[in-house]
Amino acid sequence: MITEKVKENWVYLIAGLFIAFNCYLLTKDLYYGLLLPLVLFIALFYIVALDKVILFITFLTPLAVNIQDLDFGVGVSLPTEPLMFGVLFMFVFKLLYDLKYDSRIMRHPLTLVIIFQLVWMFITSITSELPVVSFKYLLSRLWFVIPFYFLGILLFKKYRNIRYFFWLYAIPLIAIVIYTTYNHAKYGFSEESGHWVMSPFYNDHTAYGAILAMFIPVMFGLSFNRMSIGRNRFFAFIIMLILLAAFYLSSSRAAWISLVGAIGIFILIKLKIKFYWIFIVTTSLVIIFFAFQHQILDRLEKNKQDSSANFVEHVQSITNISSDASNLERINRWQSAIRLFEERPFFGWGPGTYQFVYAPYQRSKEKTIISTNAGDMGNAHSEYIGPMSEMGVIGMLSVILVVVISFLTGLKIYKNARSWDVRLISLVTLLGLVTYFLHGILNNFLDTDKLSVPFWGFMGILVALDLYHSNKPDEKIIKEMRGQDEE
Repeated sequence: MITEKVKENWVYLIAGLFIAFNCYLLTKDLYYGLLLPLVLFIALFYIVALDKVILFITFLTPLAVNIQDLDFGVGVSLPTEPLMFGVLFMFVFKLLYDLKYDSRIMRHPLTLVIIFQLVWMFITSITSELPVVSFKYLLSRLWFVIPFYFLGILLFKKYRNIRYFFWLYAIPLIAIVIYTTYNHAKYGFSEESGHWVMSPFYNDHTAYGAILAMFIPVMFGLSFNRMSIGRNRFFAFIIMLILLAAFYLSSSRAAWISLVGAIGIFILIKLKIKFYWIFIVTTSLVIIFFAFQHQILDRLEKNKQDSSANFVEHVQSITNISSDASNLERINRWQSAIRLFEERPFFGWGPGTYQFVYAPYQRSKEKTIISTNAGDMGNAHSEYIGPMSEMGVIGMLSVILVVVISFLTGLKIYKNARSWDVRLISLVTLLGLVTYFLHGILNNFLDTDKLSVPFWGFMGILVALDLYHSNKPDEKIIKEMRGQDEE
């Protein structure tokens, strides 16, 4: 048995070694050793409280700063992505050690589709034009999906953790909104400065607008949740108003469209329009567009309104494909992606490779003042067309399946849940995802932590609601919200 004296001696020994080690490093002008206690403290949490680590990463995500290194093939968001990699490592280690994971999660349709997508991503990384880039991209996708979907579902098994997740992202997001608005005000809220004043926390106004759009439905729902205490509803309402003001100032036309689309879906759900009717109408509109695309494009080319600080003119510029540089560059990227797909329609060029291979597939007549001959200005600006060029037709199909299955899961919970609160949470979570599904037509941000954390987290919430909470009555849910009677 270890005596108190022996324990005391061990403490002195460890402290002495730590001091000696740091004194040596300081003589070399190295200061990293001072972080060792923090590293050990975080490592302890990985072992005993991995759920707290995931929530901590959620809180840090809006505050993280991206360090871009295209020569290395991937950017790193600090401090969140190294922490996510640690969660990924612990998940794999524990899974290999005890081979335990809830089989119900693995059998869920959304899980099966996500696994299918990851497997296909692995296959197309092998056949990739740039395998090193693709495997790095796959690894980064895993450290988003594992913590916030596969472990997220287990986290959200405790019902109150769903609200913790919402609040822990929303509160630092408000800090970023204040920072952005302050910077924007210094430039007189000009349209030009609105594109970059959120830097370094968000790359530009489109990603910033996308995250605001995702959380506006959530905060709206929490504002009017009759099962929450008044103080929480009040704070949610204030945050919603702040997000709405920031959303307007973001001048992100794609985000505006996505929120309007989510409101339209909300109306259809409240009117109890069947999903298959929505699917039929959407499919018909797509077919009509391709059947009459030349006439439609001719009509759109008559719009000469560029983006503007004036709200009405800025909205009108959404359909300007004759002179608006942003819209024309997006079309240039899409056309390049389609040509890449036509050359390799089955396996594609490899995950994450678009930005490195699209340059020769640009046409001079389609280039804009934003375009570069080197083709080093980023991705394909679409969560659907991008995977089509990088992972072929099956890659794009996997994305569409994720969208459809998650949408159907959210509708199922909303329709069948016994608790009013579960129905509300499922609805606002689904609407938050819908904003990104629509935004993803025009932009893609799932290679960043800023959007991936809420995106996969929201999907984890839907599956957790479906598996663990949809059959619980209001009384049980209220107890769990208060931290009582939880498994």
